[in-house]
Amino acid sequence: MARQDTIVAIIVAAGKGERIGGADPKQFIDLGGCPLVEHSRMALAAHSRIDRVVVVVAPDQADRIPDARPIGGATRRESVRNALEELADSGVSTVLIHDAARPFVPPAVIDRLLDALDAQPGAVPVLPITDTLARGDSVLTEGVSRDHVFRLQTPQAFRFDAILDAHRRWPATEDATDDAGMAQRTGHDVMMVEGSPILDKITYPADLALAEARIAQAMETRSASGFDVHRLEAGEELWLGGVLIPHDKGLSGHSDADVALHALTDALLGTIAAGDIGTHFPPSDPQWKGADSAQFLQHAAALIAERGGRIDFVDLTLMCEAPKIGPHRAAMQTRIAALLGLQADRVSIKATTTERLGFTGRGEGIAAQAIATVSVPR
Repeated sequence: MARQDTIVAIIVAAGKGERIGGADPKQFIDLGGCPLVEHSRMALAAHSRIDRVVVVVAPDQADRIPDARPIGGATRRESVRNALEELADSGVSTVLIHDAARPFVPPAVIDRLLDALDAQPGAVPVLPITDTLARGDSVLTEGVSRDHVFRLQTPQAFRFDAILDAHRRWPATEDATDDAGMAQRTGHDVMMVEGSPILDKITYPADLALAEARIAQAMETRSASGFDVHRLEAGEELWLGGVLIPHDKGLSGHSDADVALHALTDALLGTIAAGDIGTHFPPSDPQWKGADSAQFLQHAAALIAERGGRIDFVDLTLMCEAPKIGPHRAAMQTRIAALLGLQADRVSIKATTTERLGFTGRGEGIAAQAIATVSVPR
């Protein structure tokens, strides 16, 4: 498949997931420190051949996942159809459709699916049936042959026009829980590729326990710190934590001099031993003059995601006499959480003075200290 194709992954996360129990819908249950759906989103977003990930949630779930699309319908089929229609005429050539309840997505399966689209308009990962099958009610009646019987998984991949056509032609009165089946019944061939046992769906509490054990076995926790200082000068804007703060002075530096985001960036880079902010964005390079420091932070987060890691928590301490940080704390927390794709309660922001001692005490500058905790594959 030519790389100029635009490939979008849709994650369907609008259901209720009641069989697993608990007050929260299944896709938002905590798994390894973040919502279950976030695991598949990170895995798909980190794949080099996928250009964009769209998470579809119900309208009343819009605030649960950053940047999610609140276009979910009453059924899975309606949710997928809504997402496809929203993507129509946007230049998308290929789409993967994935269930939020399957948090582990091996890159090799994605590659097999996308490669299969060179031959057919659709592709689905499958596993052979290994258990004996039978029919019956309370009493066993007859065995069922396992020949040519497979378990279908997601993500499922399609040429965009083919799956959009299948959804548009599907009878409005008939439901469907599988896009590959819809494509096949509307005349679009679907190739089977090798799936993976770790793509199994989480449905019951026991499944969640197995997923937790898999994460604990495969990941290790790392923490690292970051520290930065910038001078306060008249005539400069004051950016702190990605928020423009009214003040009679601003921070001076090569970029917007956001000391908070710089410290956080260094802390994140430290967790994967990837150098410091100057390694990736040299102050001698004129392209970074006046740059938005948000891109530095997101670059560090992307490097962690590329290694299969997950940001668990960040903690920031700002040291200054003025301005007062309290009135801006919530805005900074919200902004940093959005930049890192975290829930707000995973971003801690504190402030202190130095009792008028040193350069911060004299109002000459602002210092920031950050600590980041991440989970990365062993």
